[in-house]
Amino acid sequence: MSTIARPSFKEQMLAAREEAIIQNVNRLLAEKGFDAMTVDEVAAAVGIAKASLYKHFPSKEDLAAAAMVRVMRRAQQFLAGIDPALPVLERLKAVVRWTLQMQLAGQMPSLPSQNSSLRAVLMASREYIDALMGISDTLGAWIEAGQRDGALDAKLPALAILYTLYARACDPVVEFLKAGGQHGDEQIVELVISTCFNGLSAR
Repeated sequence: MSTIARPSFKEQMLAAREEAIIQNVNRLLAEKGFDAMTVDEVAAAVGIAKASLYKHFPSKEDLAAAAMVRVMRRAQQFLAGIDPALPVLERLKAVVRWTLQMQLAGQMPSLPSQNSSLRAVLMASREYIDALMGISDTLGAWIEAGQRDGALDAKLPALAILYTLYARACDPVVEFLKAGGQHGDEQIVELVISTCFNGLSAR
């Protein structure tokens, strides 16, 4: 009977430090975005020297990619926990609600849509690509099912609906409503869900 070797104290400490690094990268990306975030800020937030940070992640792009992989994993776990018996529209709303809550909690990295150096690192990350494809396949299947049963507009390309849902992860409306101070977090979430799924036309 084989036993699984427990990680050494040094390995546990390294893992804990890596966890702290990624958490702070996530927060800084959510607050400032990729372009404005600096490696110096990350090192200062974690309380380590920049040279030590580079031992874990060789570049700013690698830091951002690690944060994105973390978010993708969390998204996969959330999707797996959604009751498949729920109507398609309720499942999709649950995903958007979770995404908006993550954004309001400062846990959704804000990354530029086009950044060649970061894009290259993300596209080279098997973990990132596998997670992205898995999430897209799940949501794509739900969208197509929703179009078949009349819950979603069948005239819209499924890909356009998918990208509309993905865009909620970096929706500036959330930040504007939060800054206005007239709505609580849950109100903001429901307002954005309403405009996303019901549009702006009077019902």
